[in-house]
Amino acid sequence: MLTPLGRLDKYAASENIFNRQMVARSLLDTLKEVSDDEKDCIAVLERVSRLSEDSEPTVRAELMEQVPHLAMFCQENRPSIPHAFSKYLLPIIVRYLADQNNQVRKTSQAALLVLLEQELIERTDVESKVCPVLIDLTSPDSNDDVKTEAVAIMCKMASMVGRDITERLILPRFCEMCCDCRMFHVRKVCAANFGDICSVVGQDATEKMLLPRFFQLCSDNVWGVRKACAECFMAVSCTTSQELRRTKLSALFINLISDPSRWVRQAAFQSLGPFISTFANPSNSGQYFKEEECKSSKDDQQSENDERTAKEVLAEDASSVEEEDDVPLIDKLCTDSDVNFTVKLESSLEDVAGESSKDSSQQVDFLSCCTLPLQSTADSSKPEQISNESNAHEVLELASPESPVTEQELYNSFHFWRTPIPEIDIDLELKRTQAESRSTESSQTVQKASSPGSPNITMATRKELEEMIENLEPHIDDPDVKAQVDVLTAALKASKLGTQEDPKSSHLNREILYRNDRIETGKINCKIACEDSGPLISDSVECMQSTLRYIHDDSDLSTSGSFSPEDEKKSKVQDVVPQALLDQYLSMTDPSRAQTVDTEIAKHCAYSIPGVALTLGRQNWHCLRDTYETLAADMQWKVRRTLAFSIHELASILGDSLTAADLLPIFNGFLKDLDEVRIGVLKHLYDFLKLLPPDKRREYLYQLQEFLVTDNCRNWRFRAELAEQLIFLLELYSARDIYDYLLPIALNLCGDKVSSVRWISYKLVSEMVKKLYLAPTQTLVLDLMNKLVEQFCRSSKWSGRQTFVFICQALIEDDCLPMDQFALHLMPHLLHLASDRVPNVRVLLAKTLKQTLLEKEYFLTSANSHQEAVEQTIMALQMDYDSDVKYFASIHPASTKLADDAVSTASSTY
Repeated sequence: MLTPLGRLDKYAASENIFNRQMVARSLLDTLKEVSDDEKDCIAVLERVSRLSEDSEPTVRAELMEQVPHLAMFCQENRPSIPHAFSKYLLPIIVRYLADQNNQVRKTSQAALLVLLEQELIERTDVESKVCPVLIDLTSPDSNDDVKTEAVAIMCKMASMVGRDITERLILPRFCEMCCDCRMFHVRKVCAANFGDICSVVGQDATEKMLLPRFFQLCSDNVWGVRKACAECFMAVSCTTSQELRRTKLSALFINLISDPSRWVRQAAFQSLGPFISTFANPSNSGQYFKEEECKSSKDDQQSENDERTAKEVLAEDASSVEEEDDVPLIDKLCTDSDVNFTVKLESSLEDVAGESSKDSSQQVDFLSCCTLPLQSTADSSKPEQISNESNAHEVLELASPESPVTEQELYNSFHFWRTPIPEIDIDLELKRTQAESRSTESSQTVQKASSPGSPNITMATRKELEEMIENLEPHIDDPDVKAQVDVLTAALKASKLGTQEDPKSSHLNREILYRNDRIETGKINCKIACEDSGPLISDSVECMQSTLRYIHDDSDLSTSGSFSPEDEKKSKVQDVVPQALLDQYLSMTDPSRAQTVDTEIAKHCAYSIPGVALTLGRQNWHCLRDTYETLAADMQWKVRRTLAFSIHELASILGDSLTAADLLPIFNGFLKDLDEVRIGVLKHLYDFLKLLPPDKRREYLYQLQEFLVTDNCRNWRFRAELAEQLIFLLELYSARDIYDYLLPIALNLCGDKVSSVRWISYKLVSEMVKKLYLAPTQTLVLDLMNKLVEQFCRSSKWSGRQTFVFICQALIEDDCLPMDQFALHLMPHLLHLASDRVPNVRVLLAKTLKQTLLEKEYFLTSANSHQEAVEQTIMALQMDYDSDVKYFASIHPASTKLADDAVSTASSTY
């Protein structure tokens, strides 16, 4: 007999905890009961405030769960109870953010985010009541758990409160929390949400305030913080300018990829593809990350064009080597992958005739190690001894384990430790003659001839070598880096041995001789002449970048052998992505990466390859071709499945010619793969085939039948997907091809054991009839209708005859045929089924006639013989002995629909 308020007061004052919990749960119902009286509503909200001070955590948590519902009710009834939420409910939420009980805090945090998402909190309240409390909770003297949770709430609410509030109130404290020296949990939360904050505040605030903090977090002592930075790297990159992205973020990302922690490297490699995609030129890809970038896209494009022009000039200078020779150098190098690299150092004898041969040979060792640290394959691992030529000739022959060096490798600044690239002067005829004469005297050892006048290495040079080794040591876990450190260490030792000699100035001529063992005509030699007038090392940073560039360029040697000279020139112009990033991405297919980084690293590479291809553009597809082929042949079916699902996207990026040349063989392989891989191809079969020329597209008509065969016959979804794709493929082929190749598959699917496959197949057959009817000749559509009658209407199985009724129903509903044509060719056979001995067939026929056929204007307005036949058939069905047949033949056509029928006879499976 108590009023709602009286009942609320009674149980709220109870000593029983469960009674007070029940009060919290019933607050919304109580508020609805008294919603007509404003005073009673205010009284309920006041009791909510008192209940929020309950000492039992479970009561407080239960109350907080109801606060969002109460807030929504107050918002809906705002005219009667204005400012109710701001005055009574919001203070409770804010107070509970610092509650001692973890459950209460979590509930209040969730409630706050829900209310912000629903925009139920006024902006003035956010600024005056919410943000000050969160900032206070993140103060240095705050509880550790509370501080961590408060930082997480600030980061999550940034996107909800907008840029203005975030920059004025949240951003300063967020920057402070990124430098929290005592709590790595706080730094980890900041790193995990760094991308969200950057996307809210925009490019200017990101570059001025956030990027310095991000650099600190990426070098944090705790690997979990660095891992969080790697995971959000793409989001941070999207909010920076192209210049910063290229100059600073790329180098920072290389550090994360070479991190000592495996978990950091794993996260970095997973983010590598997405990060590379942020280098896409918006004018080419049509993708803008931010409005600021959209506005400045023209400026970025202009700067990129300037840089591209400079590199094109460089490429033209380098390519002049091939233009001077009748036989292209790359064509000869590509004939065999077993190539020996010969480095020949010459020095003049003008003033240096009396130097010691021992010291000179030590200098040669050092220079050789520093300038060309190339390795050799197993087939050519034994170096040949080469006889001394004239007075000052020293020959050091090193064999490479890889395929022929690319032009980019040949002219890499690391090889010479100086810029700009030296001029190239080649006398191929002379060098070929010398090579032939030396080839007869070659043996299995290297003879190092002395060279008087080899320069000593200064103290400054040794110091810079030590700095470079020190810079490489953090990346020592990488086998490639370790090899470089060993080479530089040996070079440093060699330099120390020769410091006692005082060399005179000399002129060094360096020759790089590439010899292919299987070229009978002789050796091909390239001569690179440069003066030793400048310092060998410009600065440690440049050397670091050059070393990393060389390390990762080495992985491309095996693939460069298949390139034509034109492709070699194109590789010189690739300036879309920093080369170190691209090389790291290409190395993700290396089997050693699966052991040292992540067993599924190849899958991550496959997942992001369309984005990387879009970024590089089709003109740089040769950079990814070998990687894509390696992924397509990967032993893990998950990798191949990933490629199969995205091959249509890659085809649209590459265009017709590249798709036909490079993707079609891989596509054909996927068609014969496991069902898990084939489903990826099948789901986008239309999207891929429409990109092919008609002659190539027609070749796949013969293979469509193979999709009916699956590894598991219960895999009915595979056949359902095939039926859906065939509907789209109808527009790609002629009427004759549809009749000859696609129709047999459709008729097969119409008899499938699974009803879902059959339903799609009925739609497929109806679309075929529509397509063939629109053909120039009517012969094919008449033959198709005769096939339907012979195969289904006159089938000995009741399921086949039921299929014929379903197909006729689909033809009528979709208007695939004019009604006069349908009445002439199919309706007589359809009406004949009224005497079928199976009730299921007659039930479906009654539904089709009453609910579909009679709704057509052709049978409503014009009196004809066909209409009379339909009415006679319906009257016969109304007299049927089966009650279901009577029911569906007697009801009004518009009174019920097939989808609403209680009787499921028509859609039964068999």
